[in-house]
Amino acid sequence: MGSFSIWHWVIVAIVVLLLFGGRGKLSAIMGDAAKGVRAFRDGLKDTDETKPADERAGALPRTDAEKEDLKS
Repeated sequence: MGSFSIWHWVIVAIVVLLLFGGRGKLSAIMGDAAKGVRAFRDGLKDTDETKPADERAGALPRTDAEKEDLKS
C-alpha cells in the first residue's frame, strides 16, 4: 500500500506529458481560459452608463427646444 507500482508511474508520466509536453499545451489552455474570462467581463460591463441619456435604449428623441430646456 505504501509504494507505487509501475502502472501508477506510467499513468503519472502520461498525465505529466499531456499537461507539459510539446508546444506549450498548458500555456495555450490557460491563454484560452484568460480570453474567455476577459470576454465574459466585457459582456458584463454596462455600456449604457457611458452613453448620453439621449442615446440610451428606450429613450425618446428630444427636440432642440427640449434639449435647450435641459441644459439650463
